[in-house]
Amino acid sequence: MIKSPSSPTKKDINNSTKPESETIVLDVNGMKCAGCVKAVERQLEQNTGVISACVNLITEVAVVEYEAKSIAPETLADKLTKTGFPSQLRQSDRTTYQAAANNRAKRQQQSQKQARQLVTAGFLLFFSSVGHLHHLGLPYIPVLSNIWIHFALATLALLIPGRSLLVDGWRSLAGGMPNMNTLVGLGTTSAYLASCWALFVPQLGWECFFDEPVMLLGFILLGRTLEGKARNRASAALEKLVSLQPPLARLIGKKDDTETIEIPVDRVKLGEWLRVLPGEKIPVDGAIVKGETTLDESMLTGESVAVVKAESDLVYAGTINQSGVITIEVTGIGKDTTLAKIINLVEDAQTRKAPVQKLADSIAGYFAYGVMAIATLTFGFWYFYGTKIWDSVLISASYSMAMPMGQMTVETSPLLLSLKLAIAVLVVACPCALGLATPTAILVGTSIGAENGILIKGGDILERVEKLDTLVFDKTGTLTIGKPQVTDCISWGDMTSDELLQLAASVESGSNHPLAKAIISTARQKALSLWETNNFKSEIGRGLSAMVMGKQVLLGNELYLTEKQIEIANEFQLEAQLLAQSGKTIVYLALEDILQGIIAIEDTIRPDASKTIEQLKNMGLNIVLLTGDRAEVAQAVGQQLKIEQIFWSVKPGEKAEIIKSLQQNSTVATIGDGINDAPALAQADVGISLQDSTDVAIATADIVLMQNQLSDIIRAIKLSQVTVSKIKQNLIWALAYNVLAIPIAAGILLPQYGLLLSPVLAAIAMASSSIIVVTNSLLLNLNKNFEL
Repeated sequence: MIKSPSSPTKKDINNSTKPESETIVLDVNGMKCAGCVKAVERQLEQNTGVISACVNLITEVAVVEYEAKSIAPETLADKLTKTGFPSQLRQSDRTTYQAAANNRAKRQQQSQKQARQLVTAGFLLFFSSVGHLHHLGLPYIPVLSNIWIHFALATLALLIPGRSLLVDGWRSLAGGMPNMNTLVGLGTTSAYLASCWALFVPQLGWECFFDEPVMLLGFILLGRTLEGKARNRASAALEKLVSLQPPLARLIGKKDDTETIEIPVDRVKLGEWLRVLPGEKIPVDGAIVKGETTLDESMLTGESVAVVKAESDLVYAGTINQSGVITIEVTGIGKDTTLAKIINLVEDAQTRKAPVQKLADSIAGYFAYGVMAIATLTFGFWYFYGTKIWDSVLISASYSMAMPMGQMTVETSPLLLSLKLAIAVLVVACPCALGLATPTAILVGTSIGAENGILIKGGDILERVEKLDTLVFDKTGTLTIGKPQVTDCISWGDMTSDELLQLAASVESGSNHPLAKAIISTARQKALSLWETNNFKSEIGRGLSAMVMGKQVLLGNELYLTEKQIEIANEFQLEAQLLAQSGKTIVYLALEDILQGIIAIEDTIRPDASKTIEQLKNMGLNIVLLTGDRAEVAQAVGQQLKIEQIFWSVKPGEKAEIIKSLQQNSTVATIGDGINDAPALAQADVGISLQDSTDVAIATADIVLMQNQLSDIIRAIKLSQVTVSKIKQNLIWALAYNVLAIPIAAGILLPQYGLLLSPVLAAIAMASSSIIVVTNSLLLNLNKNFEL
């Protein structure tokens, strides 16, 4: 056993020099890869007054912290729009239903645009491919095999489906922010211009490869479309959560509730009455004023078992009324509903970056420059040296225009070969895979957590949870239910046990202490009436006194009664100590300076606490109990749950210091529920609270367990482990792909093996790499329940 330390050292937090700041959210369009993310962040942070900017590729939002007096948020949005990233300020007062509708409309618009581009590119690719069938020994088609037709098809491909891609790429390059579209644009334009040069200057003897720009754009747009669909599936969980709120509410009058009228849910006001029929969703947060029913609250808790609700019970927006007709009084609307708060937490979580993602975005920010440099070096090496050192490559490495890999016996020129290799380098490189590796996994992981009643407030949290080795539990309200109950009422005087309880409840009627509530609740259960009290005096943490029917009553702990010179016989002390050693809190009662008896109160341990602690230990985690309660109670709870390391009698200010000392050798998570736990939750590497915790604890915590079940800690850890595993897999794949693909595209295998990656194959490989990353993240859904 470990006792609590003596005097703590306070933190010296000085915020006097910190400027007043605000945080806004911008919806940012036009981002295609991680290079775009870094470019947007750089553009935002260059503005005077911007403290920090965090941009997410998947959710297409930018969270900006700025000095309110230095710059207006509208100015930031305008500047981003002018640099090629159309942006607008997100309205904080929009309803969840409006948000869902806007997101669906935006996604549908993007999907339709991608579909139109793909159909057009596919149409052009079909005719281009048919025109080259004669290379495979099939009949020559006079019109479609004509080189001028292929010139027209390539021109149309660049002007119609590829126009937005090329414009964005060149605009980004001109703005000093090259992205994936820049690389693709350089590759396709280079292939097109080289073919035009060969067509209009035939004396050069070059071959035309107009099919390659058509194929490049076709496969790239196909990859973008598939990637977009996969990303939409990754976002579907959050959108499903957002769309839980119904668009309409059934308003009734408080006096005449026979007639109802349907109104938009965003027009509902606090205090109004709404009727909800069986099978309908609860439109807002409220309290039942009439009727009883069962509710499906799985969207909040992840628990499928229906919950019985009666008058005065709270109901939440998005939950489903299963059986009865109920009337509710509105207590929360718009962004103040529990559903809206959950959505905001999930959105914030998907925007916050894990440290590994920040590194990936930094690399991707310089990626395009590096690839362009490698492409230039590739061209220079092969044109000036490679084709002279290995002159055989000019024959063995010449490829048919119809097939991505099909050797021809016609000799090509050093310039054309060097150009093809440079184009392949530009096209095969893919910062998208690197940029999507982390946010897609975080998006899916946090959405799965929300579906299972586990709110994780950021990708950085997931990464820290995966590294945990020590868990520190608060006792009251965390390991225990937090609702003390009277277990023993022992009279040592002339009173009966019921009279002793009645007198204690009368004195406690003026207190809101949890122990007082337990005594009063037990008295009411026994239908004991309370006597009138006066001259109420309280000494915090010790006891209280009052006059009941003209007689003085003292109620408190042993130290309080001893100080009041109340004699406690040895046999009474022994009996009280035995109860205290079993983990019960002892309250002594004296009437007119004579001890009358004791009341033993116990806070029941949560049903799943023992099993959870055991499983956490089996996972190799160190478990610590941290409580402000007495040594006897702390040791009794520790003994029941088999926790060896215990700190007791710890004051709120000392809790954070203990966590800080544990962090010297461990990565620490704190699980607590009260205001007094907030400093420890903030100090810990990961703070965890339950849904029925205080608002301060929930706001401070990094993870909120909506089901109020300790076993969800294990689910959260498992979810974190598999999500971080996916992130690592994605990053390894993205890095390995580029490390292998770029040298192959640059011709490293050409001299010895005669192998070359054509621009078309490079486009296929590039598109596939992004699809693989997103699909791998979606595989998290196969284990979305994370059963224990």
